[in-house]
Amino acid sequence: MLSGRRLDLINPSPFDIEIEDIAHGLAFQARWNGQTLGNHTFSVANHSILVEKMFSNENPTLGKKWRLVALLHDSPEYVIGDMISPVKAFIGDGYAKLEKSLLEVIHIRFGLPAKPPEDIKNKIKKADKKAAWVEATQIAGFTESEANKIFLKPSASLIDTTKLKLTDPLKSKEKFLNVYTQLCEN
Repeated sequence: MLSGRRLDLINPSPFDIEIEDIAHGLAFQARWNGQTLGNHTFSVANHSILVEKMFSNENPTLGKKWRLVALLHDSPEYVIGDMISPVKAFIGDGYAKLEKSLLEVIHIRFGLPAKPPEDIKNKIKKADKKAAWVEATQIAGFTESEANKIFLKPSASLIDTTKLKLTDPLKSKEKFLNVYTQLCEN
């Protein structure tokens, strides 16, 4: 890792996880395999921020701890990459186990439950699907009709207030770290 840490992907340790490494890796990891409109890719860091926003908007009474879980929902991708769902399904259990193991260690590293409650995971998944709908319709070339078949359409107010901006990866990294810092403040 850029921090100098060595991360064993098969047997990861929370002591080898650094938020700066996560932010950097996610900022340089393209969503939609880079098949998006604009001069920059829409990174997994951007997506993570969007999911946290959607999650917070729909669950305003939940604490910062769960918002941090939402921000970190795709954090294993900082080292294993962003793979589209059909490929993940084709590869099968091995990839899912690796991703789950890394996420649990990342959660432990940041003082979160290794396995968040099912209701929290379901709420994050819902926010994830709504974020994907926004991404699909704004930057990935989907019509609303196509996106409605695969993802979850957010409320009109969320759609109206969510305008995606593709940015330089280092700016995405900085924004991700800023959101992380805000969520860790008391």
